[in-house]
Amino acid sequence: MKQDFQFIRLVGDERRAGASLSSVSKHWQGKRERFLFVSPHDDDVALGGGLLIQHAVRQKIPVYVLVVTNGMMGYCTLAEKKTIVSERYAETMKSYRLLGVKKENILWLNFPDCSLAYYQGRRAAHREDARETMIEGHAGLQNTFTYYIRKIRPTQCFIPTDRDLHPDHKYTYNEFAISIFHACGEIWPELGAPLKNVPYLTELAVYCDFPSAPQLRMIASDKFFERKLNAILAFRSQKQITSLVDAVRRNGPVEFFRNVQFNLYNPQKYRYRFSEESHLFNAKYS
Repeated sequence: MKQDFQFIRLVGDERRAGASLSSVSKHWQGKRERFLFVSPHDDDVALGGGLLIQHAVRQKIPVYVLVVTNGMMGYCTLAEKKTIVSERYAETMKSYRLLGVKKENILWLNFPDCSLAYYQGRRAAHREDARETMIEGHAGLQNTFTYYIRKIRPTQCFIPTDRDLHPDHKYTYNEFAISIFHACGEIWPELGAPLKNVPYLTELAVYCDFPSAPQLRMIASDKFFERKLNAILAFRSQKQITSLVDAVRRNGPVEFFRNVQFNLYNPQKYRYRFSEESHLFNAKYS
């Protein structure tokens, strides 16, 4: 009998295979697991992680989706310009509900589409800021992300790679990555209690390739694949959605993921490089 899900994780020379993410993960935290998917635009994590979301829901792992931007620049007709945000909101709710995410766990942050450069960092809120972007008298992506990371307290976070060309993807990635460290520190106590452990950060691919090869592959059975395709089709206001679904269908029920390693600076790493022993060794064997 065909398994609904198949996972393979590559760790160095080791190849782990199993029918669940927990079976190929040595850092698995059991009932403490909570997944947070961060979507720069409404459809991004449905495209790159729609199968993984379904697997997590089936494993009874709490799943949250943060939709960062409101789609206001996604109109394709002038008449649609006034209604596009409400349309995109309704499509978002339908899409992620199809994938099994609880309605209250689909979080619409309402940052203006194509304007995330203005919301970098954290600053005192202005009168013209949308109400949803203001938390504890402040605005900015780092303010919002820090608040929700502390509120949700995820063990694992999933986000589209920063190699995607759209600026909204790049700003979301960079601001979220630093917010993970804010959320684990003592800074900004009004945003909630700090996390005790840094969540694992994993990249998914939407349009552009990973910066380096992914370490995790998952394959799903046809019924979960069809549900993912239907979830993508929910975004009907996007005129190119049919071609996107066709591309996903051609590639089949497979998703890849890349673990993010934070390489913090340590001077010890470079000491030997400048030593006399290193110089003599290189001279001898060059």
